[in-house]
This record gives sequence, structure tokens and C-alpha cells, in this order.
Amino acid sequence: MVATLPDLLRLLVIPVLGWAAWRDIHTRRIPNRVWPPLVILGGLLLVWEAAQLFVFGDPGGQAFLIRAGISLLFVAPLGYAFWWFGAFGAADAKAMIALAVLLPTFPTYALGGLELPIVDTTIGVFSLTVLTNAVILAVVAPIGLGLGNLLRGRIEPAVMVLARPVRIDSLPSRHGRLFETPDGFTHSGLDLDALRMYLRWRGLPLAALRAAPDVARDPASIEATGEPTDGRSDIDDDLDWDDADAVPTVDGDATAENLDDPWGVDQFFESIDRSTYGTDPEQLRDGLELLATTDDETVWVSPGLPFVVPMFAGLLVAFTYGDLLFAFLRWLGVFPLV
Repeated sequence: MVATLPDLLRLLVIPVLGWAAWRDIHTRRIPNRVWPPLVILGGLLLVWEAAQLFVFGDPGGQAFLIRAGISLLFVAPLGYAFWWFGAFGAADAKAMIALAVLLPTFPTYALGGLELPIVDTTIGVFSLTVLTNAVILAVVAPIGLGLGNLLRGRIEPAVMVLARPVRIDSLPSRHGRLFETPDGFTHSGLDLDALRMYLRWRGLPLAALRAAPDVARDPASIEATGEPTDGRSDIDDDLDWDDADAVPTVDGDATAENLDDPWGVDQFFESIDRSTYGTDPEQLRDGLELLATTDDETVWVSPGLPFVVPMFAGLLVAFTYGDLLFAFLRWLGVFPLV
């Protein structure tokens, strides 16, 4: 492979973002320490290239500064704005900011007789290409999910492009959001991280909740409570999620009609001082009721694909094929724009 040293060093972002995407899929948590090295490397490469362009009087220096300015002053703040308005998670925004610093202009790689990326843009801002590629691939992802459900005979038009059925006993290790309530399908169900927080707070395994819903529904069965954590799945705790015998005890009979606080949900929300990922008491009660009383072994769950994953896919496409949006516009014949 033939490329400038800065462009070769920029390839380091591929394994780093690939690892971040893998970790985000499995844990929904990316350590903050991942991003500063990429930002520092990007800053050093920017200074290096700018110095070379102006020391040697390269006529491309002005174009370089304009593209770097767009990346740093538009793409990076856009990532922060997406996070501010709730469209991005914090890790997604940090990844986008890091890419804006590290990949301001199109790199060039000569591989045999092939020059990569194949499709460039008139704007020439590589971080913007990664972002548009990621958005396009993220839009395509639900189509793939829907086709997978269709091929497996899971026909539910209301949710099949956004969710898939999974075993209830697998929920403690999954991330995403329930797309069901006792009343039917919903697009705003219980977040599984919030479910883990509640069950850890109660010290109640999911299997025990399903084994004795009437007891678990009664807040009188809540005695000493534990640490809810932040809902992540990749920690060691004292809960044996499959222990159906870990049922709390309560005196007398309880019915939903005579309970002021079914499942102790209000008590839970009053006692915690951290995010519940947009889950409110009604969503938590509906989710618990569904999981405790359904006769099915599966429920529909949105995988909740984190944006770092299509961002990584968009990065791979950008380094090899190039800009998907501009390729499509050129295919349409929109030559004045591209």
C-alpha cells in the first residue's frame, strides 16, 4: 500500500472504532479513555500536514484549511448537538468528534493499480462522508431486520422492522427495549437496562419474578434493597438470574386491586438518583406485568443498535469505496452538485 505517513496513521482508527462498536453491541458501554488518543493523534496530524503545505508552498493549502475548518467547526459540533437533543448517546457524540479531528480530509491509498477511496466528493471532508455513510447504513438496517423476521415467519407489521422475538430468560444479558406491553405492541416499552436496575435493587431474579408474580407485585415483599448499578450487563453481582426459588415472602394475599404501588415501582424511582434511560413508572410496571404474566417464552425486543456500529461500517465503506451519497447522486446524473 502506498500512502502518506499521516494517511497510514489514520488507519489506526479502524481497529479502535471496530473494538468500540463490538463493545457497544455487547455492553452498551464504551470507556471514555478510547477517544482522547484519537483526538490527540488527529490534532498532531493536522498540524503536521498544515506545516508541510505552507512550508513548501503547496497550492492546496487553502483548500486543506477550508476542509479542516468544516470538519472541526461543523461536523464535530454537530455530534455534540445530536447528543444535546437526544439523537445520540454520549459515546456516539465522542466518536463523531474524534473522527472530525482525525479525518478532516480525504486520505488516498494506492493498492496495486487501484486508488482508494474510489468515490470522493467535491466537498472533500472525509468525516462528513463517514457520517453520511453511517446514516445511510443505519436506515438500511431495519430493512435487514424486517427481512430476517419475514424469512423466519415472524410476521408482525407493527414492529417487525424494529424488533425481533427473543427468549425471556435471555433478557438479563441483552440490551434494547421491549416492544410489548400487556395491552399489545408499543414503540416505547421498557428499557432493558432499567429492568436490570430494578431487579438488582430488589435482589429479585427474573426467574423468581416469573415464578411468583403475585408475591413480587406486592410492595410488602420488598425489604432490604440493593445497589441498582447503572443497568449494565457486564458486571458481577449476587443475582442468579435463573433462580426461580429466590421468591420474597409476604404475609396475606395480595391482588392488583388492593395495592397502592404495584411492584414497588414508585419506591424504586424515589430511591434512585441516576438515569433510568427514559423509562418512567408506567413503562416499568407494564414491562414487569408483561414479563411476569405472559405465557409465551419470547417477547419482542428492539436490539437498539448503537450508532457507533453503523459509524464503524460507514468508516470501512468510506476508506474503501468512498461516499455512498455522492455515488448515488452521480448515478442519478446530478452532475452540477457533485
